[in-house]
Amino acid sequence: MLSKTIEAALNKQVKIEGESSQIYLAMACWAEAKGLEGVAQFMYKQSDEERMHMLRLVKFINERGGNAHISELKAPNVSFKTFKEMFQELHDHEIFVSASINDLVHITLQEKDYATHNFLQWYVTEQIEEEAQARAILDKINLIGDDKGGLYLFDRDIQQLQVHNVVSPGNTGA
Repeated sequence: MLSKTIEAALNKQVKIEGESSQIYLAMACWAEAKGLEGVAQFMYKQSDEERMHMLRLVKFINERGGNAHISELKAPNVSFKTFKEMFQELHDHEIFVSASINDLVHITLQEKDYATHNFLQWYVTEQIEEEAQARAILDKINLIGDDKGGLYLFDRDIQQLQVHNVVSPGNTGA
């Protein structure tokens, strides 16, 4: 059974994951409108992955006797000056999500809820991978600079990046 404190913290993370999905969906739309088909496909996949992260939390909350809440989401930024700015926002957002997961893990330790702590370890690992991927993409963008040919190749190459560890909503690991 979840404590009210942990249930509230998990529901806060449900909202963050939902907003993450919306952020990446907005980025996909922007990239698609700019003719960056590879970037758009990558962002659509990222959006789907974040939605699955949200659903995994929802299922866990409900399975542990809590009540998952689906709340209103903050509208994402829908316009970017450059694709580099967009990927910098992606990187910054992943750092924010990591901090939120870390806070959640801390609460589970304070509450001595080791089942939820164990469940969250998947998210901890996932965030390490997400941050590393975002940093690697920014490094490539910095190498490209203002080279239009480089941007073309980057757009084509990013389609090859496989979104990892996508889970089904019923597979909570619990």
